Amino acid sequence: MKLASFRVRGRDSFGAVVGDGASLGVVDLKTRLAPRFNSVLDLLRDDGLAAARAAVQGVRADFPASEVEWLAPVVAPEKILCIGINYANRNADYGDQDVPKYPSMFYRAPGSLSPHLGPILRPFESEQLDYEGEIALVIGRPGRRIAAADALSHVAGVTLCNEGTIRDWIRHGKFNVTQGKNWDLTGSIGPWLVTADEVDLTKPLEITVRINGEITQFDTTASMIKSFSDLIAYVSTFMTLKAGDIIVTGTPIKIGPRTDPPTWLKAGDTIEISVPEIGTLRNTVVNEK
Repeated sequence: MKLASFRVRGRDSFGAVVGDGASLGVVDLKTRLAPRFNSVLDLLRDDGLAAARAAVQGVRADFPASEVEWLAPVVAPEKILCIGINYANRNADYGDQDVPKYPSMFYRAPGSLSPHLGPILRPFESEQLDYEGEIALVIGRPGRRIAAADALSHVAGVTLCNEGTIRDWIRHGKFNVTQGKNWDLTGSIGPWLVTADEVDLTKPLEITVRINGEITQFDTTASMIKSFSDLIAYVSTFMTLKAGDIIVTGTPIKIGPRTDPPTWLKAGDTIEISVPEIGTLRNTVVNEK
């Protein structure tokens, strides 16, 4: 099941994405499941996935996809946790041949991520807008000190993230990258959440990133230094993971040699992040006014 949050005809709702291609549409679950469930987050927090599946059975789409404005799959999660340097070749790209013992981590604010087809803002304070294609885990079952062997049972589903970055601002502080990772709408998330029963997270997933149609990142999750299970086990050691929390799991190295000076995103550039089992997250860069 694909779950999405969206705006349609002047109101915010949530539902299931059905069909594909020209027939892609959404089944409005808010009209069917409210007041008990009013959002995707409500479904995750109150064990509502079974109710959502039952409500979708045999139902045709209420709206074509072309009629809805996509929102972030999970609106207002408590935590968005991002993992840095988590692909083996990217670790080497930083000149480090030693495999890190622990993950690098930082927070992102929900407002820093635009939804599918929403604009990515290039701020006027910096030209160094960069992109990072990543797979994001969405927690469904809360837990603390989760064993790696049990970790995937806590995942409600997966989505995609462009972990956009203002590169020169990650160097403002001596020991952190928060400033460069949280500019409003400089990244994106979506297009929807694919429930874990439809994606085998124990097998390699291919991730492809295209800028204006050209492949600029490609790898599989087999290259991850810390697996999905490892990340959940590590994070839940020091904090309780709650339903709706998001873990963005790291980005592969970019294809091709580094350029000097580097090439940054500019207005008009289109970024597409694709995983066959999930879909494609697509956004276009605009200059912030």
